Amino acid sequence: MQENFVCHLEANARRYGSKTVLVWENSSLTWSELDGLASGFARYLSGNGVRAGDRVAIVLPNRPEFVIAFLALLKLGATPAPLNPLLKSEELAGYTEDLRPRLVIDQVKAEPGRWHTVGQTSAPGLILYTSGSTGRPKGALFSHGAITFANRSWGEPVMRLTPEDTVLAALPLAHSLGLKGTLLAPLLFGSVVALVERFSPEAVFDAIRRHRVSVFPGVSTLFRRLLNSPAFSQADFSSLRLAVSGAAPCPWELASEWREKTAVRILRGYGMTEVPRPISYDADDPTDVPDAVGKAVPGVEVRAVDGAKTTPQGENGELLIKSPAAMAGYLDDPEETRAVLEDGWIKTGDLVTVSPEGYVRIVGRKRDRILRGGYSIFPQEVEAVLLSHPAVAEAAVVGIPSPDLGEEVAAFVALKPAARITHEELLDHCKERLARFKYPRQVRILRELPKGPTGKVLRSELAKEEF
Repeated sequence: MQENFVCHLEANARRYGSKTVLVWENSSLTWSELDGLASGFARYLSGNGVRAGDRVAIVLPNRPEFVIAFLALLKLGATPAPLNPLLKSEELAGYTEDLRPRLVIDQVKAEPGRWHTVGQTSAPGLILYTSGSTGRPKGALFSHGAITFANRSWGEPVMRLTPEDTVLAALPLAHSLGLKGTLLAPLLFGSVVALVERFSPEAVFDAIRRHRVSVFPGVSTLFRRLLNSPAFSQADFSSLRLAVSGAAPCPWELASEWREKTAVRILRGYGMTEVPRPISYDADDPTDVPDAVGKAVPGVEVRAVDGAKTTPQGENGELLIKSPAAMAGYLDDPEETRAVLEDGWIKTGDLVTVSPEGYVRIVGRKRDRILRGGYSIFPQEVEAVLLSHPAVAEAAVVGIPSPDLGEEVAAFVALKPAARITHEELLDHCKERLARFKYPRQVRILRELPKGPTGKVLRSELAKEEF
C-alpha cells in the first residue's frame, strides 16, 4: 500500500485555500474551488459505478475539466489513463481495446457534498501510453510513489518551483511531459498552472503575457515553431525565468538561438514515458555542455552497457536507468515488460557515452543505427551537422535500402523562414564536416518534418520516401 498522490494536493488545498491555482483565457480557479469540484466529480463517478482500482480513460483537452477529472479519479483510488483528445474514433478504439476502461470521461459533472479520499492504495496511480513512435503504443503503469518522486524531481532539482511561479501548460496533458512537467509538478509545489487548450504560437504568446508565466516547459519542435512565427518579434517574455525542454533531445543550436533572442535559458534534459526526466540540467546550475543532455537527477542511477558489461567512461553503450519514478511495467504485457525492465533497470534503447563528470551524451538509438557498407552511422551525428547550418530549422536522417552497401544515408530538412539553400550546398556542408562514409547521399527539403503527437519526428514515415 502507498500514500495516494492526491493527498499531497489536498494538503495544498488546505494550505493555500483562496490562492489561484488554475488560469485559462479570462478565467481562474482557486485551490479550494478546484478541490471542491474534484470531490463533487468523485461523488458523481462513484454514483455511476466507478470504484477503487478501476481503470478510467480521460479524453479531454487542456481544460480545467481535465484537471478536475484526473484529481477526482485519484480521490476515488481509481487509475486515470489520459488519452489524446485529437485521436480519431478508430484510433481511440485501439487504445480502449487495450485499456478496457470502466468508463471513458469526455465531460465533467459534479454532485454536492463531501468526499472521503482513498488515502492508501495498492492500485496503479496512473497509466500513460507510449507515443507509438517505435511501434504499438503500450500502457505504462506507475505507482503513486513513482508519481510523487517524478514530480518532486521535476519541481525541486530541475525547475526549482515555488508557489510564486506560474507554469505554462501548452503541451498535451495526455502525454508524460505535459502531465507531469506542466501540471502535476506545479500543483505539488503550489504553483499556478496556465492552461492552453490547443497549441499555436499566438495562443502561447498571449498566455505568457496575460498570465505572467515564469516557467515554460516545451519540446524542441514547439520552441522552433515559436522562433519561426511572425508574431515572435512582438512577444513579451519579460515574466519568463526559465524554459524547459523534454521528449526528443533539444539541439544545442536551438537552445542557443532561443536564449540569444529571449534572454531565457532552455533547461535541456532527457526522459521517456517509461522513466520521466531521469537526466537533466539544474535550474540553479549555469553549467551547459553543448553535446550533453545533463546528469542523473538525485536518487537516479544511470550506466552505459555493452551486453551485460558496463562500458568504460567515454565509450558507447546502451543507456540503462534505475529510478524511483520508473514504470512498474506495461499493462497486460509481461513479454514487453521483461524486454525493457530487468532488476529495476530500464533499458532505454539509446546509445550514450557518460563522461567522468557524469554528463550523458546521446549518440543515437540502437534501432536507428544505419549500417552502410559495414560502417555504423548514428543519425544524430549527421543531424547535428545539418542543424549547424544557419538555414536549417529541423533535420532528420534515416537509412534507405542500397543494393551495393546495404543501407544508404538519407537526410530530410526543413528550413527557417525566408531561408534559401540548394541540395548541393547542404551536401557540401556535410562533406566538409563528416567522414566520407557518413555524409548523406540523398537530401530532401520539406516544408516540415512529419511528427507524432509528442513532437517527435516520425522516422518510420521518412524511411518510406522514395528517391
